[in-house]
Amino acid sequence: MAKKAKTCDHLDLASFFLRVGLATVFFYAAIASFLQPLNWIGFFPAWVRSFMPASILLFGYSFYQLGLGLWLLSGKKAFYAAILAGLTLVAIVITNIALLDIVFRDVAILFAAVALLFMHTREK
Repeated sequence: MAKKAKTCDHLDLASFFLRVGLATVFFYAAIASFLQPLNWIGFFPAWVRSFMPASILLFGYSFYQLGLGLWLLSGKKAFYAAILAGLTLVAIVITNIALLDIVFRDVAILFAAVALLFMHTREK
């Protein structure tokens, strides 16, 4: 019985570290885009930027990232937060595949989101 409790503690700790790592990535990107928007707006494909002014798009997306980071940190409904984080990262990689030298790291971060998703499948 004690062994099972220890396993749960390790899984909880691993989930915590995955959630903090993912949240840090989203927080960093959001804060950096507020501080240096010209460095970040180019990651949106031109067809996306044609829907609305780039500054509004980036501002809204940065708030989305802050919200997602807070959700991940909260640990509530982590399964669904991991799905949203993973989908966000898939979209980033697909829309910036020509910049693979830059976004290759996002593939590893995507797999962290997938790991978190599988850790929380029991919560659905």
